[in-house]
Parts: sequence; structure tokens; C-alpha cells
Amino acid sequence: MATNQTDTTTQSNMMNNPGSFVQENKKSLAIIGGAIVALILLYIGYQQFYLAPRAKTAANEMFKAEEYIAVDSLADRAIKGDGSYPGFEKIAEEYSSTKSANLANAYLGGLYLQKGEFEKAIDALGNYSSTGSPVIDPLVLGMMGDAHSELKQYDKSITYYKKAADKSDNTFTAPLFLKKLGLVYEEQKDFKAAAESYKKIKEKYPTSYEASVVDAYIARAEAAL
Repeated sequence: MATNQTDTTTQSNMMNNPGSFVQENKKSLAIIGGAIVALILLYIGYQQFYLAPRAKTAANEMFKAEEYIAVDSLADRAIKGDGSYPGFEKIAEEYSSTKSANLANAYLGGLYLQKGEFEKAIDALGNYSSTGSPVIDPLVLGMMGDAHSELKQYDKSITYYKKAADKSDNTFTAPLFLKKLGLVYEEQKDFKAAAESYKKIKEKYPTSYEASVVDAYIARAEAAL
């Protein structure tokens, strides 16, 4: 009981006279302050002398893999490299924390999807960090939806398609993923939600390609209600 009273008194004194706390713990606070300064300096050094050169190297080495990605028959070289230039796998692993490595994860996700390696696609896309791009960011979310859909993990695919459609309000990615969202709802026999998703395309993105063909999807979903 006496101990509790002492603790309470100490806490009260500290609150009423914070200067005394600083005086009593001056050495400890100096150590903490020094540690914070050291961490800041380390971070600045890490950015300038480690990340910056790595980012430049990664960008220089990435161009060949980007050339290979445009040719379906060379997809494996884009992933694994060709012996002279690294593929996206190596760039993503060896140059982590760089913009090139981040983009390499997006490329890898798309390539793995094409190859039917859906778990690998999910892993690669999960390593991608949002950059604020109005196209790439929603595409990565949409590809996550595609991978989960292929694995028949429909609840997860719905989550990602919604995120992809909401991520960027443009006539390219938003209607594309609203359509895919509707298709998954149909797969789950939720025809009301499917019709609503399709109608949203027509209402919000009337100039998109999806809007030009969506009437048939709306009719099909409503006929199944």
C-alpha cells in the first residue's frame, strides 16, 4: 500500500513539476536525443549513399526485361533474365526499396498471371507499394482480383475489384474492374449486385468501351433476378 502511495505521489510531482523530471533524467534524455539524431543521420546516409546508387543501377538494368515483356515468347527471359541482363525477379529481390524494384513486382504479377501461376502473382503484387499512379496502382489491385478470381477466392477478388474501381476515377481502369466485379457477383449468383455494378459503368463512364457493351450484361443479370 505504501509503495502504491509513493508511486502516486511521484507521478503527481512529475505532472505538477515537469522540470524536475527533466533534471532527474537529464542523462537518459540526452542518450535518447543522441540516438534519434544518429538515426536521422543514418537514414539520410542510407537514402543518399545506398538507395540512390542502387536505384540508378536498377533502372539501367531493367530496360532489357521491359523489352522482353512486350513479346509473349520471351516472357521467361523477362522474369529470369538472359544471362547478360537480370530479369524482374532479380531486380525485385536485389534492388528492394527502389522504384524499379517496385515496378518490377507489378510486371512480375502480370507475367505470373499470364503463365497461370496465380499464387506467385499474388505474392509479387503484394510486394508492390502504391505510388499514386492513376493507372498502375488500380491495375495492380485489379490483377490481385484476377488472381484470386482464378483461384475461386471470390470474396477476396470482390474486395480487390472494388478497390481497383475506386482507386482512380478514369474511363480506362474503373469501368474495366466494375465489369469484372459484376462478373464475379454473377458467379456468386448475386445478380442484383451484378446489375448494379454494370449500371454504374453506364452511368459514370458512358464514353468507355465497357459502357458500349454493358447493356447485354445488365439484361442478363436482371433476367436472372
